[in-house]
Amino acid sequence: MKPLDKEILRLAIPSILANITVPLVGMVDTAIAGHLHGSGGSAAFIGGISIGALMLNLLYWNFFFLRASTGGLTAQAFGRKALNSTGEPSSECAAILARGLSITLIMAVLILALQWPYSRLALLVVDGSPTAIELALKYFFIRIWAAPATLSLMVFRGWFVGMQDSKSSMWVDLIVNVGNIVFSLILSLGIGGWSGMGFTGIPTGTVIAQYCGMLYSIVRCGSKYRSEFQGFRLRESFSKDSLRSFVTLNADLFVRSLSFTGIYMGFTMIAAHYGDLMLACASIMMNLLMIFSYFTDGFAYAGQALTGRFIGERQAMMVRFSVHRVFVWSMAVAIVWVGIYALAGTPLLNIMTDDSSVRQACSAFLPWLIIMPPLGCAAFTWDGIYIGATASKDIRNAMLGALASFLAIWFIGKSLLANVAGIKVEGTTAIHLLLAAYFAHIIFRTIYLSIRYRHIARNFPSSRSELPQTESQ
Repeated sequence: MKPLDKEILRLAIPSILANITVPLVGMVDTAIAGHLHGSGGSAAFIGGISIGALMLNLLYWNFFFLRASTGGLTAQAFGRKALNSTGEPSSECAAILARGLSITLIMAVLILALQWPYSRLALLVVDGSPTAIELALKYFFIRIWAAPATLSLMVFRGWFVGMQDSKSSMWVDLIVNVGNIVFSLILSLGIGGWSGMGFTGIPTGTVIAQYCGMLYSIVRCGSKYRSEFQGFRLRESFSKDSLRSFVTLNADLFVRSLSFTGIYMGFTMIAAHYGDLMLACASIMMNLLMIFSYFTDGFAYAGQALTGRFIGERQAMMVRFSVHRVFVWSMAVAIVWVGIYALAGTPLLNIMTDDSSVRQACSAFLPWLIIMPPLGCAAFTWDGIYIGATASKDIRNAMLGALASFLAIWFIGKSLLANVAGIKVEGTTAIHLLLAAYFAHIIFRTIYLSIRYRHIARNFPSSRSELPQTESQ
């Protein structure tokens, strides 16, 4: 195996192992809700989690740029440090971390202060049954108290990846996600002679897990990266030049985050309009679709780390070679997952709920799983590469076009079905069209970023010493 392939696997495998637990969290939360009994049945509990999670995602997806920008900037700073190493400690990587955490603290305080008016505003655009809405508010007002930890973890994860340290990022994800599963199960269903808290135990477990992950990240930085903070001054993190580049990058990534929010908010809002049963189906399908993405994201993170590092080291040839090899590995994962979805779609669905009506309704959408890997592979991988290259304008434009594609397929498709084909868009038909709109946004991202890569590749920095450095890798 070539040295670069070994490096890709060193970065990707820990991320994949950690990402395996991410869909498990959503699946376990949905499964817990699917096995709770009360007014409205399990569909109402699943719908309550879906709507409550949507209300939080409307906030948190908007701040995903913190992870992306921190990861890309740190990877390039790491590369510059390796290229220009003189034996003197460099605090550039530490300054990037401090700048990100300082901003998250301010944002978290604002989120907590505005939680009540925000919840009222969110309900103006979120539809669902009265029972589902009531459960969603319970979920929201508990989980919102994890805001400081949730935002901080975005920065820590991005920083660890940028430092070429996917193992630390892996441990953060494992602690948060496994902790979320364990705490939510115990607090909601009980243990021993304790009957548990019921529905409210699910978000409470998430809050505890988030703060456990934040505590680990702080301890990890203090123990492994102590030398990075030698000579560090907080004021330098907010110098005029560094702050200008940080703001420009994050402004574009913020627009990208808003576009993501629009797509996933629209997906849940549209599904909720067709009742708790269809909302439950849409929620389950999204969880199942995302299982593949968490595998290929491991190679996207590897692409981000290596692209940023080699740009920092001014090795244009290695950037291009890394992109090629990352795609080879990512495509191999996609082929494997086509087979998994084809063979295990129904068993995965059965894990999600024991409600026969939900299972029966959701089974109609299982064929969509098979087309997810080939369509999603390139889009997710390009995201990581472009973030490592801090090509923020192309990332922004890709997501604006993706949002437009999602909306166009839904509204134009709905109009054509109703007015031309005479098909009433409701129930199963509506969710099929909704899934088609979701895949349209993925296809647009793939095409746009594939076309633009040749342009950004021409601007990769290089040095005269590139060839000897390439051979030494």
